[in-house]
Amino acid sequence: MDEYRPRIADKLLAESLEALGAVLVQGTKWCGKTTTSVHQAGSVLYMDDPLQKEQNLSLAQTNIKRLLEGDTPRVIDEWELAPELWDAARFEVDHRKPHVGQFIFTGSAVPKEKDQEKIFHSGAGRFDWVTMRTMSLWESGESSGDVSLEELFDGALPDGASNIDIDRLAFLTCRGGWPGALDLPEKAALRVSRAYLKAVVNYDISKVDDVKRDPGLMSCIIRSLARNQGEQIPYTTIRADIAGNDHVEISDDTVENYVKVLKRIFLEEDMRAWNPNLRSKTAIRTSDTRYFVDPSIATAALGLGPNDLVDNIIDFGFYFETLAVRDLRVYADALDGEVYHYRDRSGLECDAVLHRRNGQYGLIEIKLGGKDNIEKGADTLTSLAAKIDTDKMKSPSFMMVLTGIGQYAYRRKDGVLVVPIGCLKP
Repeated sequence: MDEYRPRIADKLLAESLEALGAVLVQGTKWCGKTTTSVHQAGSVLYMDDPLQKEQNLSLAQTNIKRLLEGDTPRVIDEWELAPELWDAARFEVDHRKPHVGQFIFTGSAVPKEKDQEKIFHSGAGRFDWVTMRTMSLWESGESSGDVSLEELFDGALPDGASNIDIDRLAFLTCRGGWPGALDLPEKAALRVSRAYLKAVVNYDISKVDDVKRDPGLMSCIIRSLARNQGEQIPYTTIRADIAGNDHVEISDDTVENYVKVLKRIFLEEDMRAWNPNLRSKTAIRTSDTRYFVDPSIATAALGLGPNDLVDNIIDFGFYFETLAVRDLRVYADALDGEVYHYRDRSGLECDAVLHRRNGQYGLIEIKLGGKDNIEKGADTLTSLAAKIDTDKMKSPSFMMVLTGIGQYAYRRKDGVLVVPIGCLKP
């Protein structure tokens, strides 16, 4: 049995269980939700166990309380198969002592719309939510962790080194952060994301709401999203891109329907726009930026391997951005924060803004590497910082160019930090 790898979500889950009666751990399949949850469990109910599934579903209709009996915290895996469990658990939390730490629900999809009608209570005051993603480079052991984001928020100077060169970074981008791929030989590890996509397009896209969808059409849409990682593109642009690249004509409504399915199974996680207080009136773009939850989804969809990325540095930069956003989101969860993007009418754009609940924030530009790109990133950061009205909000705690390659972290004369992703941690 493989040794358990601690995750940032372990700490978040433990904190949630100390505060509330139940926790919903959600995220895309194969990201480790069940493993992490079971690691803290007193007992486990696998709703989709083939030997017990029919019995479990029957009990959900006739004696649902029986399914909730067991040592706590009790994990209810794939709870969405019987959405009645939500209200039943909420009732049990209200009537048990202690009220906290009773249940962990895990799910890989938002319940079907018809099943959502069976849930009558939001869970407010009883449930907390923890979102898991694929593993960050620090969690998988590829980042040295020399540079702490939390310490940067406290004013520390970056001091660390990365051992990730361009060939290794290309492999990590294509392999992704799937826990099941980490201990495999390289060739086998690269197959994991391809197998994941096959499962999505051939099974999950129809299972999510019992609506039959075309696997070929979904593949076209995923490829279009892969070609446009980090872009703020509407459904009309996706439709046109598919028509131009795959010679398939579809409607905007169809594109919207299929993309929403990807969001329901946590495959796509778009980034919201940041809306700061500025010194002058500037129209801020509010469209979401499109990202997959893991960079390997994009490379697998387009049939790209590590050598392809190294041979095309420009495209490599886009897929690295998806990797960097994944890691920043994982680290932001540990820091009680969220990651946003900024873009205004003048064309000024910042790849990532890590904004904490306490009001602190850091401005981050993501660059694969190279002196010219770092200069461009630093110019963007200082331009945005100059626009912020510091009479109405705090100054940025730091400005950082987050790079894919580069050995050392350092602070430039203009105050901008340059940090390789291979030495970052929360």
